[in-house]
Amino acid sequence: MSVTVENLEKNMAKMTVTVEASKLDKAIKKAYNKQKNSISMPGFRKGKVPQFMIEKTYGVEVFYEDAANFILQEEYPKAYDESGLEIVSQPEIDVVQIEKGKEFIFTATVAVKPDVELGKYKGVTVTKVDVEVTDDEVNEEINRELEKNGRTVTVERAIENGDVAKIDFEGSMNGEKFEGGTGEDFDLEIGSHSFVDTFEEQLIGSKAGDEVEVKVTFPEEYQAKDLAGKEATFKVNIKEVKTTELPELDDEFVQDVDDECDTVADYKKKVKENILSRKETEATRAKEDEAVAKVVDDSKMDIPDAMVEQQVQQMMQEFAQSMAQQGLTLDQYMQFTGMTKERFEEQMKPEAVKRIQTSLVLEKIADVEKFEITEEDIDKKLEEMATMYGMKLEEIKDVIPDTEKDNIKKDVAIGKAVDLIMENAKEKAAPKKSSTKKADKAEGKEEKKTTAKKTTAKKTTTKKTTTKKDSDKEEKKTTTKKSTTTKKSTTSKKSTTAKKTTKKAEEDK
Repeated sequence: MSVTVENLEKNMAKMTVTVEASKLDKAIKKAYNKQKNSISMPGFRKGKVPQFMIEKTYGVEVFYEDAANFILQEEYPKAYDESGLEIVSQPEIDVVQIEKGKEFIFTATVAVKPDVELGKYKGVTVTKVDVEVTDDEVNEEINRELEKNGRTVTVERAIENGDVAKIDFEGSMNGEKFEGGTGEDFDLEIGSHSFVDTFEEQLIGSKAGDEVEVKVTFPEEYQAKDLAGKEATFKVNIKEVKTTELPELDDEFVQDVDDECDTVADYKKKVKENILSRKETEATRAKEDEAVAKVVDDSKMDIPDAMVEQQVQQMMQEFAQSMAQQGLTLDQYMQFTGMTKERFEEQMKPEAVKRIQTSLVLEKIADVEKFEITEEDIDKKLEEMATMYGMKLEEIKDVIPDTEKDNIKKDVAIGKAVDLIMENAKEKAAPKKSSTKKADKAEGKEEKKTTAKKTTAKKTTTKKTTTKKDSDKEEKKTTTKKSTTTKKSTTSKKSTTAKKTTKKAEEDK
């Protein structure tokens, strides 16, 4: 195998890889073995047709697609290593030549890690954050704990905002039912905006046993194109109305939810301390974010589009996992919110660019400063991971593969870069704001709602549950993100591209 590299514009590169003809012959043989059981010819039992007969009848090209993918899976990682490139995207594969008895030639167009021209990263100015805890904040925290430990009970009254209604529903458009418009025994929290338009609001005031006709208009950019922007009518049968009954805040409740507290007074004190600790952590994180953002803004880099796309896909996977924890698939989320995958990905791009820029700048600082990463540093990072997953240090060491240790070292180096920036940062007092501006800001925050929150799964438990306070288990968050550098791998793109270009090669012949 030989590899040549051509540097392209905007931190892109094209590798041209030439593979020996003998390896193509072996790949064709492997493709024949894969396909032979599905090929029938007169005079031969199924699976017993000789390779040369298939090639004579249908042409050797019938094996090219599988053969190309076999070679790509084996040879691309080798080409990755041999190229010496620091690749940060999945490859775009193009098969240039595939012909039995000749060398197999393909190209891989990839994004390479951009170089960074650092700006000022020592002595940046950050806003000082004063931290205090009010009685209202303590009461709000305790009320959330009461709600979390409440029990869901059936009520014989009209539906109110915040109730959970068990419903059957059947949607129609111009008298015709449509796909996805029917459901049974669905627990719908009123006010959660899980359903489109004013569906939930139209159920308020109804009781169990009522049949309600609900009219809605689907959003113009609804995922199901045949429903987008159209009106629909739902026949809704309300089967049950449930609400949450809260426990009393007394010493017994406190002892149930917190082993370290015996009285309500003790509990309130601890809640206040936890809120203060959380606010201090948030203040530190806010200052880190501000400082790192200023360093990024003062630095220069040229990020290839393929690298941004790679980061967007990673963020999509993270979001899908988050939705799965709430019992939703990504498709269901899109359907409930009227969002399309393309529009959602487009909205993610600014954050993807920010993550990439932050990672590249911090990695560059780590390179310039030549931080020493000790075994103690790595163990400390592993201990954090062990605590997060409820494991012991030795257990986490056993399950972490060697290939992941380089990423851990990189994360440690990035953490040291953030520490260096903050050690040299200068605090300044926050500018004073008028009471009017504060009111406007508070009002803005009240109105602002994110789409993801709208689909958060709500409690429908019928049994009382007692849980430890979440703030005791608050995970430590860091400003830094994981490195965006892509490990060598092959993707499903290869088979699609190989199929397309193989056909093109056949036509050229």
